[in-house]
Amino acid sequence: MPKSHRAGRRIIAVAGAWALASVAVLSGCALAAGTGGSGAAAPAADDRPLVLATFTVIADIARVVAGDAARVESLTRVGVEVHDYEPTPGDLVRTEGADLVVTNGMGIDDWLLTLVERVDAPHLVLSDAVEPIQIDTGHYAGNPNAHAWVSPVGGARYVEQLRAAIGELVPERRAEIDANAQALTAELERHGERLRSGVAALPPEHRVLVSCEGAFSYLARDAGLAEASLWPVNAGGQGTPQSIAEVAAVVERTRVPTVFCESTTHPGTQQQIARTAGVRFDGSLHVDSLSSADGPAPTYLALLEHDVDAILEGLSR
Repeated sequence: MPKSHRAGRRIIAVAGAWALASVAVLSGCALAAGTGGSGAAAPAADDRPLVLATFTVIADIARVVAGDAARVESLTRVGVEVHDYEPTPGDLVRTEGADLVVTNGMGIDDWLLTLVERVDAPHLVLSDAVEPIQIDTGHYAGNPNAHAWVSPVGGARYVEQLRAAIGELVPERRAEIDANAQALTAELERHGERLRSGVAALPPEHRVLVSCEGAFSYLARDAGLAEASLWPVNAGGQGTPQSIAEVAAVVERTRVPTVFCESTTHPGTQQQIARTAGVRFDGSLHVDSLSSADGPAPTYLALLEHDVDAILEGLSR
């Protein structure tokens, strides 16, 4: 992603965190148990290899593929905005202890790169298997859109990457890992077919997905939807006057029945567009994070099912 003051602050924070973590390790502090991520460190008796992912969505994909052949953890917690995350000293310690580090790539979790450079663990970049869609507007124009997992097609490519990497990490469990990956891929194909057939049944003028963040480019392409968004990346703010006017014009022209926002974004601008146009607003979509266990998207498959249901229901009104 283009350099910014925010990125500069993250680099400084990472460097400072590394210094603090180094002091803590040398002094014998129990930093490994204190983390900015998704929970306490695994018990010492658990000698399975550790797969450490940057955020909850890709951690869950890895968890399903691994089964009980490996421990899988997420550096970030449920509900955390991954674009702006700043690593903690505990994150550095956890990264040092990982047997495989999994990132999405394409800019969304570059904050981990400084940490990865300091450890010997293999590093898997899931988006390397994806043909990127370029962002074409705003400050991030020319950069790849990172949200390939939002499409079942992209998710299946992530599964294949993880199947190969975790199978290499635990070769004696490869048959089990392959079976887990095959079952997950079948579920993704089912969701993808349901999405495509649902979109095909919509009136042509309603085949437009209007969202806050431009996180649905891969899903829209694979499902046959046009796309309009207020901003390309959540870190980019609340949209420009031009992007707001363009989205409002799309809604007025198409009379699309529902406009959407993601659950971790500020919906005020999109709600105003919906009120002005007299259309429905849905702010429940999940993209960068799973929900809590009692929410609508506690797993990756549940996230996809929830988003597909919400999109098809919203556009078919």
